[in-house]
Amino acid sequence: MESTKILIIDDERVICEGCRLALMDKGYAVDACMGGRSGINAMLEGEYDLVLLDMKLPDMGGMEVLETLRDKRPGTYIIVMTGYSTIKNAVEVMKRGAFDYLTKPFSDDQLLLAVERVIDKKRLVDENVSLRKELLDRFGYKSIVGNNPKIIDIFNQIEKVAPTDSTVLLYGESGTGKELFARAIYAHSQRAARPFVAVDCSTLSPTLLESELFGHVKGAFTGAIQDKAGIFEVACDATLFLDDVANLSIEIQGKLLRVLEMQEYKPVGASSIKKTNVRIISATNKDLRAMVKEGTFREDLFYRFNVFPIFLPPLRERKEDIPKIAYHFLKLFCRQAGKRIEGFSDEALEVIVNHDWPGNVRELKNVIERLVIMSDRTILDPTNLLEHLQMTPAWRRKTIPESLKELRALKQALINDHFGQTEKAFLLKALKACNGNITHAAKKVGMQRPNFYTLMKKHHITAPK
Repeated sequence: MESTKILIIDDERVICEGCRLALMDKGYAVDACMGGRSGINAMLEGEYDLVLLDMKLPDMGGMEVLETLRDKRPGTYIIVMTGYSTIKNAVEVMKRGAFDYLTKPFSDDQLLLAVERVIDKKRLVDENVSLRKELLDRFGYKSIVGNNPKIIDIFNQIEKVAPTDSTVLLYGESGTGKELFARAIYAHSQRAARPFVAVDCSTLSPTLLESELFGHVKGAFTGAIQDKAGIFEVACDATLFLDDVANLSIEIQGKLLRVLEMQEYKPVGASSIKKTNVRIISATNKDLRAMVKEGTFREDLFYRFNVFPIFLPPLRERKEDIPKIAYHFLKLFCRQAGKRIEGFSDEALEVIVNHDWPGNVRELKNVIERLVIMSDRTILDPTNLLEHLQMTPAWRRKTIPESLKELRALKQALINDHFGQTEKAFLLKALKACNGNITHAAKKVGMQRPNFYTLMKKHHITAPK
């Protein structure tokens, strides 16, 4: 209670003193002003949670004070005190921004009850603001690392679509962070105070998924011993994230279409229709348009999902973000494991940036986690890194060449991509075994020092200190 500060604005000293005593007995901090202008100045100079405002003041009207405080101190709670209360006056002051009103004369109990209502309301609002801030910190843009123009464009799209109830389709390769972006949309939406419900459409059979989504009634099938609420009932007024929608059966697709069109569904085994009000964000790593042409995905459902499509680029298309993401995960897992690893060597960072990352951000995250667990060094180098990367040869990633020029280009890519990394790791391993002494390292592997040093220059390797 001590943190709640109350200002009384009333020209009657008896009213000011009576209210002050009653409120201070309950632990509130209370100040009083005898005029409208002095009350406004006190409000602008101080930090008050609640104002008790008389409607008849000697220097200006109470309604004028109310409007001034509403404009200059929005969010301040005001209880109006008047000796001439009518229903019309009450409605008017509430429209102008007052939280409540008291009719003079009023008892201490009436005053304290009105103030307690304000404090309860303020506590709920503050808790909601705090929870929303926590939600934004956890799932807002700060949790998504990247400065690539494509990522910035996605942020701009999210800012536009999040406050609406439009259906969003997130599509891109596996591991690009679709659920993270879905939660960012949710965190910036009007439904952020309600739950975020996520369903992986690939983990359940069509029969189980139907029951999971729409619920069932007792006796609908073997094992249905009681009624069960479905996700569309649980997620009513909330946000529903449907991941891997390409795996939905045609039958489920038809039932989902009705929910998206009519906001209604029927539980398994039920004879009555239920209403729902959900905001749907869906995600896929497959080409739904191609599936529509193949007849494995309903065209009408595709257009319902595709109201606001957002493409999430693979990690290899935003290489400039890779160092920042790698260091983000390094700090995260060092903190979790209680380890102190300062960072990556220049050579290790080059390997990380040039790797294709077929598993995208998810793969990078897993590799960094394994590195933190296994490493006993303060700086991570390629010898640490290459053991944990699943290097895919270039000839497996590319199509078979159709001309001599393409064949030669593929051969060079294979040398650079596969043998080059192995050659670099070979040099670093030799240097590491000889504590950075180039002469000893060259002798150890059976090479002349000038040749060994030439290879070091080729791969931009400096002897570790």
